[in-house]
Amino acid sequence: MSDRMRLLGEGAAADLVTAMLDLTVSGLPLHYKDGEFVFTRRGVSRPGGGWDAVGEGRSVRYAAIVALGVATLPADRQRLALGGETAADLVSRLVKQLPEVTGLGDTALICWAAAETRHPEAETALRRLNEIDDRTRDATQVYTVEAAWALAAYAAARALPGAAVDDRLEFHRKRMLSGLGADRLYRHALGAASGPLVPWYRSHVGCFADQVYPIQALARLHAETGDADALRVADQIAAGICEAQGEQGQWWWHYDARTGSVVEGYPVYSVHQLSMAPMALLDLLEAGGDAHIPEISLGLMWMLERPESTESLIDEKLLLTWRKVAREDPRKLVRGLKAVASRTGIGGVLGTLDRIYPAVAVDRECRPYELGWLLYAWQ
Repeated sequence: MSDRMRLLGEGAAADLVTAMLDLTVSGLPLHYKDGEFVFTRRGVSRPGGGWDAVGEGRSVRYAAIVALGVATLPADRQRLALGGETAADLVSRLVKQLPEVTGLGDTALICWAAAETRHPEAETALRRLNEIDDRTRDATQVYTVEAAWALAAYAAARALPGAAVDDRLEFHRKRMLSGLGADRLYRHALGAASGPLVPWYRSHVGCFADQVYPIQALARLHAETGDADALRVADQIAAGICEAQGEQGQWWWHYDARTGSVVEGYPVYSVHQLSMAPMALLDLLEAGGDAHIPEISLGLMWMLERPESTESLIDEKLLLTWRKVAREDPRKLVRGLKAVASRTGIGGVLGTLDRIYPAVAVDRECRPYELGWLLYAWQ
């Protein structure tokens, strides 16, 4: 049992994590095809009832996250999770793909995995990240999640022999800290108040991922350099999402970054409950920040029992977790209207939407990064 799991004590939450770690190691090979990870395993109904899952697409990003997670396992468990290969094998394949990878976030994740595992090709990955960093740092806006991954990657790369990343680390530190401004939480994009990445009516909105990855990156920055401002901001964001957490443990999806209030709670994602919230909050605790163990435990318990649906989100036969519980609102109407309402201050007139579009739909797909982060969070 890892030190992180011991923090949960004994009981249903700890038992759930133990079972999910075993399910993850057994389930990851079903996402792995010809040396690549699928984008998703999508549920398809059987003619006589029940569900199967079919792999679709490919994802370098998700493969890099899996590499980070699987690298926490002993070698024999790595081979079980990767169909006979190791995390080093997976990182080698990802580094070879870097010349075709052009996004800041994907490149940062691969560099992070290479640096953290002390892979022989880590220097190659770092050079590619530097190239992408040079191309993108003058952009008027950058996605908050990708900026956080870049910060985490440079923090990890700082420990590589001969790595000269302090100037770049400082740039990303300043961008992350200044990007918060006077807001309580992070918006979906850093930089200009309006720009090409986010429409005007939701420029004040940040999603759950926009909070989790900055918490993690800033906590790791503090652990690496002792940066007090990084720890202070990470604590602020963590306190904000914990204060907004649902009574049954839901980690809500969209927030008004200006105030920290919830704009739209749904969907609620399995990966947030099992993996991403614990991962960030435990990184924060280990870096010297505030503890949020009760909130982590409450979020885990939502996976076992929730008011939105009586269907299990854990399928032990298919070795996966179903992705989320959402509104039956395929055009995301509720999300858009609530963003406009919070922007204009007319939120009180939208209560009817919650009754028209209740959160009862289970999204039957599972993406490999969900299992990768679960390993990374708890191992």
